[in-house]
Amino acid sequence: MDSDDLEVVARKTTFQGYFRMDQWKLRHRLFEGGWSDEVTRECLERGHAVAVLPYDPVRDEVVLIEQFRVGAAASAPSPNWDGKPPSPWLTETVAGIVEDGEHPDEVAARETMEESGCALLDLMRITDYLVTPGCSSETIRLYLGRVDASKAGGIHGLDHEHEDIRVFTMPADEAFALVADGTINNGTIIICLQWLQLNRDKVRAAWT
Repeated sequence: MDSDDLEVVARKTTFQGYFRMDQWKLRHRLFEGGWSDEVTRECLERGHAVAVLPYDPVRDEVVLIEQFRVGAAASAPSPNWDGKPPSPWLTETVAGIVEDGEHPDEVAARETMEESGCALLDLMRITDYLVTPGCSSETIRLYLGRVDASKAGGIHGLDHEHEDIRVFTMPADEAFALVADGTINNGTIIICLQWLQLNRDKVRAAWT
C-alpha cells in the first residue's frame, strides 16, 4: 500500500504540552478490496530521535546510562504476567530528539557528550525503526559510537532539561547477559546490544 491508499478526512491537535497529541479521522484501503469505515485515532507527536550505544573496541566495554522514566513508573504488567512492575530507573543508551535542521549524526555526537561525557570518535549506523507505530509517529535512528571508555562515569545531563543521568561502563559480555535475563528491558538498548553481539568481531576489526 502507498499514500494513495489513505484518505485523511480531518486532523487536529487535541493537546499541546511537553509532547503533542493529534487526532486523525481517516479511511484506508482494505486488503480484500474497497475502503474501511471512517476511523478515529490519536497519535503522539514527539518528534524523531537518535540513540547511540557508546562502545570501546579496545577495552570491549559499553558505556551505559541510567535515568528515571515516567513511562516505566506508570507501567504495570497484566495480572496474568508473572512479573513485577519495572523499575522507573532504566538502563539505556544515549539518546536525544532531532531538532529541525539537524542531521542525526550531529545529534549523536552532541548527545553522547552531554549524557555520557564521552567524545564520539567514530559512528556506525545500526538501523532505523518505528518505536510504537500503533500510537506514535516517532522514528529512531540507532548508532554504535566508538569512544574511549577509560574515564567514563559520574553524573551527567542538563539541569534545564531535568536530566539526572548516571554513567557507568560494563564489559560487553555482561551487558549481553543482562539482555538475556531480562534485566535490560527497553527496546532501543536491546536492539543495539543484540546488534553488537552479532557484529562485534567485525566492529572490532574495523575500529582497532
